[in-house]
Amino acid sequence: MLGLEKKLMKAWEGKSAQELADAPVSVLEGLTEQDAELLDKAFGVKTIRDLAKQKHFRWAQAIVTLAD
Repeated sequence: MLGLEKKLMKAWEGKSAQELADAPVSVLEGLTEQDAELLDKAFGVKTIRDLAKQKHFRWAQAIVTLAD
């Protein structure tokens, strides 16, 4: 697969990157349905694609990259 086996819920292992990008964030290991609801409420994040493109998360990644 994509080397993501331990980062996804079991049922989503083996899916394509395209399928995963449009999957709910709760398929990521460690994120619950409740976490997903909170991300949606706070940031409008529903899918893994939304999470990856969310501007605040991107800004935070950029800051940490510069800091490291």
